[in-house]
Amino acid sequence: MSGAASTALPAATVACVVANAFIVTADLARARFVLANSAEVGLRPEALPYLAVLKGTGAAGLVVGLAGITPLGLAAAVGLVLFYLCAVGAHVRTSVFHNIGFPVLFLALALGAATHFTAATV
Repeated sequence: MSGAASTALPAATVACVVANAFIVTADLARARFVLANSAEVGLRPEALPYLAVLKGTGAAGLVVGLAGITPLGLAAAVGLVLFYLCAVGAHVRTSVFHNIGFPVLFLALALGAATHFTAATV
């Protein structure tokens, strides 16, 4: 791995953990912006705690991966990639494009984490 990648990929992984911790907190607090975005893509508010558990588990798995259990970090990163692919898909399906940047950003961070753990396992 090149010098820039060896710095950028772990940083993206840490940013992914922080971003997911933030959105898990917002989901569980039923923040106004979360409820509004969820309603726009047809997601019922009752689903938010379940989605928060998925995102929180992914973030925790990334932390465990950063602590040295790389295969678990990779599994968590792949799970988050799949989660955010579905989120982007929900925005596309419902033609809600004005705020699609948020799930795309989370997807990019999860892809960075997956790349980091893939490179670490090779």
